[in-house]
Amino acid sequence: MEFYLFIVIVLVVLAIVDLTVGVANDAVNFLNSAVGSKVATRWVILTVASIGIFAGTLTSNGMMEIARQGIFNPGMFTFNDVMMIFLAVMICDVVLLDLFNTFGLPTSTTVALIFELLGASIIVALFKIWGGAPGDLTQYINSARALTMISAILASIIVAFVCGSVVMFLSRMLFSFRYKQAYRKFGALWCGLSLTAIAYFAVFKGLKDSTVISKAAMEWISYNIQILIIAFFVVSSVIMGALQFVFKVNILKIIVLAGTGALALAFAGNDLVNFIGVTMAGIDSYKIASASGGDISMTMEALSEPVRAHPGYMLIAGTVMALALWFSKKARTVTDTEVNLSRKGDGVERFDSTQASRTLVRGAISLNKRFSALLPDRVNNFIDSRFKPSNYERKYQASFDLIRASVNLTVAALLIALATSLKLPLSTTYVTFMVAMATSLSDRAWGRESAVYRITGVLTVVSGWFVTAICAFSMGAIVASLLMWGGKIAVFPLLILCIFLLIHSTLLHKKRSKKHQEPEQVAVEKSSIIKQCNEDIYSVFEQMSRIYSQTLKGLAVEDRKKLKKLYKEAKELYNREKERRTYEMLPMLNKLQEDAVDTGHYYVQVNDYMYEVSKSLLFITKDSYEYIDNNHEGLNPKQMDDLETIERAVSEVYASIVNMLRTSDFTDFEATLAKRDAIFDLFVENIKSQIKRVKSKESTTRNSILFLDIVNETKTMLLQARNMMSAQRLFLGYEEEEKKLLNAKS
Repeated sequence: MEFYLFIVIVLVVLAIVDLTVGVANDAVNFLNSAVGSKVATRWVILTVASIGIFAGTLTSNGMMEIARQGIFNPGMFTFNDVMMIFLAVMICDVVLLDLFNTFGLPTSTTVALIFELLGASIIVALFKIWGGAPGDLTQYINSARALTMISAILASIIVAFVCGSVVMFLSRMLFSFRYKQAYRKFGALWCGLSLTAIAYFAVFKGLKDSTVISKAAMEWISYNIQILIIAFFVVSSVIMGALQFVFKVNILKIIVLAGTGALALAFAGNDLVNFIGVTMAGIDSYKIASASGGDISMTMEALSEPVRAHPGYMLIAGTVMALALWFSKKARTVTDTEVNLSRKGDGVERFDSTQASRTLVRGAISLNKRFSALLPDRVNNFIDSRFKPSNYERKYQASFDLIRASVNLTVAALLIALATSLKLPLSTTYVTFMVAMATSLSDRAWGRESAVYRITGVLTVVSGWFVTAICAFSMGAIVASLLMWGGKIAVFPLLILCIFLLIHSTLLHKKRSKKHQEPEQVAVEKSSIIKQCNEDIYSVFEQMSRIYSQTLKGLAVEDRKKLKKLYKEAKELYNREKERRTYEMLPMLNKLQEDAVDTGHYYVQVNDYMYEVSKSLLFITKDSYEYIDNNHEGLNPKQMDDLETIERAVSEVYASIVNMLRTSDFTDFEATLAKRDAIFDLFVENIKSQIKRVKSKESTTRNSILFLDIVNETKTMLLQARNMMSAQRLFLGYEEEEKKLLNAKS
């Protein structure tokens, strides 16, 4: 039994890790509306969510039926079998959820658990059947229940999207974006309705089977639910009205924070089984086997009996979840993904355009034109007037306003509560995500400028849900196969692999976070912009000079790995400059003072030239890498001598440019231009030499093309670098001239 005690310890450790990675993914369910609307500071939002988590864990029924008997029939499996199933599931769950967190993709922890259990159970059952155990697969697996759960979850996706779209459209028609006047008239009723829906959700989803409310009281509530809902709506509306008109409280913030706490409560009270249910089942199995004298071949019928988790375990789990909520960087990454997809306005898009998204957008535009043509112009104009954006998002730097945040929470809470009351299983992640995306679409947050990218993001997340099911089933089956086949020998390598994958994903997340990090505040003072721009150019030139020199050196020795690495760096540099030119330049210009037209003009020029230089460098590294990667014959010595001569001359010019940028002293600018002009003469001589080599058959067609491409792109780099430095000098000089004029006036 010592080996199985070790497995129990491993299960406990994995449960703690699973709680951390699980709450990092599910945090998006209850944080996105509050974070996206900036209803309060982040610490206030996290405090409310933490209170909800602790309330959920303390009032949870702690039932662990899914892990114990929801997927497989424990009476058909021995103690050794179920321990292998539980270990396989926990290893897979930790790795899979952490992988989704790394890429910032919300997924369903419920679906992951179901398919991991299904895959592992089927494999273990097949091992038993092939080993001569009686019965067929249907006696081991509760396939009908699993399919019911899966179909209900998939149906909830469509229902959530439709309901979210309709309610958001009607809400915006009622309030519009300039909702001050309508808010005074209907705000109390709206908030009363939302608070009633949230309370209904908290009772039927979060507290329905808890020990806080007795069974008799719950039956009485269910029997009188209509009267209670009406009474609660009236009372809450009166209270909201008093807070609004007497105490001048923004009651929409109360609704958003209340919804955040209610969703966190339901998450901790019901979804906790996804993280600790398997471990608790493993502990109970070990206790059952130990009480029977350590018989590992005994069947586990006892797992079919309903058992409540100890409140102490639940409190520990809640503490781990709350700590993960506060300190997990991956939780913020997953939340940011959904907020980014649902935000209103321009910004850096995290997903590219795809053919599917472009087709959907074209179809939606065509359908909208046909529908608009059926309506009178007066109706179309009225609808458009209700969707005219306000300055709320710009003023508070919010992704969306409090009206949409309250709709997100209210609709999600109602759908989850109704499904729970009807005993229909669903995924809280799927419902909350689809509601958020539906309200974004209906609220016209996806404009012509961003629709294709947002739809690509939604399609990526939704397709990831199917990938979750496939990967969970496959990983569960594979790990269970290794455990059943290798026994004790397979446990340690699998645990080492699990640790390695967790470390690797953490490093990958740090790298991705650094790459996609966006500045929290954009400088609006000209002096700050000039300083920032100068530092950016200096950094780009320094990196560009190194990549260019190393590429030619790697090409000389045909170092494929080095060239591949340099090509990847050049591509990242190019994408960064492209994003700066596309998404950051115009917001910067919008925040400049109106009298800074000349400064903005030079700022645009500098960004354009930086982009062009990075593009030329990308072509050089790409062509060099692909040439060597295709195993073509390297450049001949004469070609490499010419390129080395060019590289030394270009590096000297770049060193002068970097020094001028570092010191902001452009006294050597004309001398640097003279050096550049001399290199242009060198280009002409090298091209003539290459033409002679072609005629004398000293070089092949492919290396001739590569040589000429490098020379021409280097020439383009120098031309654009000269333009960039000229614009930057004027950029800096304009400020100096302005200072002189101000001093003269004073």
